[in-house]
Amino acid sequence: MPDNVHVAFLRGINVGGKNKLPMKDLSAMFVAAGCTDVETYIQSGNVICKTHPTRAAKLSAKVTGAILERFGYRVPVVTRTADELRDVSRRNPFLAAGVSADALHVAFLADAPSAAQVAALDARRSLPDEFVVRGREIFLHLPNGVGQSKLTNAYFDGKLATTSTLRNWRTLMKLLDRIPP
Repeated sequence: MPDNVHVAFLRGINVGGKNKLPMKDLSAMFVAAGCTDVETYIQSGNVICKTHPTRAAKLSAKVTGAILERFGYRVPVVTRTADELRDVSRRNPFLAAGVSADALHVAFLADAPSAAQVAALDARRSLPDEFVVRGREIFLHLPNGVGQSKLTNAYFDGKLATTSTLRNWRTLMKLLDRIPP
C-alpha cells in the first residue's frame, strides 16, 4: 500500500567528515522504530521504508532520538509519504518553466510555514537564485550551485520557524525510481 511507504531525509550526516553515520546503523534504527523494507540511498541520509501510518507520525522523533543516544548528535529527520513525493515531483514551478534539472533543488520542511512567514522571506537575498514556497516544500533554482547560495537551511529554518533539509532534483528523482508504484 503506497501510504505505508515513506522517505526520510536526514540533514547533515556524512557531510565533510562530520556527523558520520554508517548506513547499516541507520537502517537498524529505522527497523527499531517499527519500519520494514528499509533501504538507504547514498550516504547523505535518504531512507525509503514501510511503516504503519500510526507509527509514521513518531518516526522522525524516534530516529532523531536514537541517533542522539548512539552517536551524540542531533540530526533533524523530515519525512514524506511516497504519494507526497510524487506530488512534489509534479509541482516544481521551475521545471515546468523549462529550467534544467541540474540547477534545481527542493527543501523539505518539517512544518508548513504561515503566509506571513513566507511573505517575510527576501526574494533578492541571493540573486540570481530563486525560490518558491509551496506547502511544506521550497523549490529552488540555484544556477551557481548550492555552495554559492545564501539560501541555506539556517536561513529558511530561522525565517520559517521550522526545520528544512535540502536535496538536489536528481536525488529526488532517483528516490522516486526506487519506490514501488
